[in-house]
Amino acid sequence: MPSRLFTIIAPLPVALFCWLPPAGAQALGLRAAEIDSELRPLIQRYSADRGSVSRTYDIPMSRTASERMARFYGEWLDSLEAIDFEQLSLEGQVDWLLFRNHLQHRLRTVAFEAERNREILPLIPFAFRIVELAEAHQRMEPMDAEAAATRLNELDRAIEEAQKELSKKLDEHQDFQPTVANRAASRAGELRRTLQSWHAFYDGYDPLFSWWTRAPYQSAHQALKDYAEFLRKRLVGGQGAGDPVIGDPIGREALLGDLAYEMIPYTPEELIEEANRQFAWCDAEMLKASNELGFGDDWRAAQQHVKSLHAKPGGQPELIRELAHEAVDFLEARELLTIPELAKESWRRRMMSPERQKVSPYFLGGETILISFPTDQMEHDDKLMSMRGNNIHFARATVHHELIPGHHLQGFMLDRHATWRRPFGTPFWLEGWALYWELRLWDLGFARSPEDRIGMLFWRKHRCARIIFSLSFHLERMTAQEAIDFLVERVGHERNNATAEVRRSVNGDYSPLYQCAYLLGGLQIRALHDELVPSDEMGPPGTMDGRMTERAFHDAVLQGHSMPIEMVRARLTGRPLSRDHVPGWRFLDR
Repeated sequence: MPSRLFTIIAPLPVALFCWLPPAGAQALGLRAAEIDSELRPLIQRYSADRGSVSRTYDIPMSRTASERMARFYGEWLDSLEAIDFEQLSLEGQVDWLLFRNHLQHRLRTVAFEAERNREILPLIPFAFRIVELAEAHQRMEPMDAEAAATRLNELDRAIEEAQKELSKKLDEHQDFQPTVANRAASRAGELRRTLQSWHAFYDGYDPLFSWWTRAPYQSAHQALKDYAEFLRKRLVGGQGAGDPVIGDPIGREALLGDLAYEMIPYTPEELIEEANRQFAWCDAEMLKASNELGFGDDWRAAQQHVKSLHAKPGGQPELIRELAHEAVDFLEARELLTIPELAKESWRRRMMSPERQKVSPYFLGGETILISFPTDQMEHDDKLMSMRGNNIHFARATVHHELIPGHHLQGFMLDRHATWRRPFGTPFWLEGWALYWELRLWDLGFARSPEDRIGMLFWRKHRCARIIFSLSFHLERMTAQEAIDFLVERVGHERNNATAEVRRSVNGDYSPLYQCAYLLGGLQIRALHDELVPSDEMGPPGTMDGRMTERAFHDAVLQGHSMPIEMVRARLTGRPLSRDHVPGWRFLDR
């Protein structure tokens, strides 16, 4: 019998009513009722438990940590399976399916990461020595300072021996995969930080420990740093801002697993094909705008003209403010969604550092928008490149993506509605929603001129390219350098910006499907919009035929919290669900 971590005594109400006068509710941006779910307390408990377990078992390369996390997810999955699915409300059933999907994915991820750790062990054979020290501390075992010094000395020698062995193999022209070596170098850095944390706990507080370990620790700590640099220099080829971009492809099988988790019933090849279709549409529209500007079919010349239309030094913050207010006015004049007054009031601006711009050449958003623009420290050519990449019309196409109705409004609503669903968040909802508004605003005539359309089309082509190059990279059909060239030649990126974009996409900071999520998530939400919102908006929201107004549709998506869009569709259409639900919404087949 599976262990029961909870007992459902009685269903919670489906709606919690806000007893506010209508005028007060409207001012705060509230609906008359908020959704709720029988599984809310269970998921909240899970989130708290997961935080406790993951913070405790945080040692890299630790088999103990891997086994503990697998047991944790397995126990929760057993308990979830024991719930009577048929007795749940629609919101409860959606949560049940989301929770099962999440737990199954986490179990697959634990196994996948364990296998990847095994793959790099030959390159860092000394890893277990650091793991053993950290785990003994984790178990709160008494410290034997003399024994610890001996182990540190052995670690130092083991690192030295590993480097000698690798150097010998390289001299014998043995090949090593740069992607695996790069992963090993990153893990060596993590282990170095783990060793540093272990040593800092005792050093200075335990006089014997400091006496015995200071010298061997410093030697081992430096050896780890040198070894990681050795791996990057000899096996990878560097990883600085000007070095070759090295990612870590996960392969087709892992991509299919991630797509299943996102509830997307398409293969990577089908998605690349769709991206190419979208790209062809963008190319045709770009030629129309180019001809309107008098550049004929030379779209590159037209795009260079648009890039030259940038703010003067010091003028970018004011431009961002104007563009943000313009987008809000456009949305509210058409009653497209509810924008709480506090959301309009509470966003802020900050300038992006020159170092950050090497990785993020364009501005980033949320409650605080990070404005990317040249500083006086930059080289002359880099200044010009940054101004071209952050020109007025490119910015106009994406300020609303970062602020309202995009990421700032999303974050504002995520903090206030259905917050228990945080574990189920997905970039297909997060980035997809912001990208959906780029599509929707295009359809509503937000672009006022050919220059505006070129600005919007640049980013739309960029989203198509992200699907193509990221999936092709993980399928090992395109190298990182080929991806950079693709962005320069087919989208029109500045080369430095293209390099930063690809480096950010493949260096492991983002999930493999993250770059696909922008356009694909946007296409999902647009398909759902077209399904539920008639073009003439006949019928009030909530009618039996499922029709909704623009405002009702957009508010409902935001207030349900982040989740795979197929489950957003389940919530909004009210179609019956079963515990054996298999994702099958072919949102591209329209």
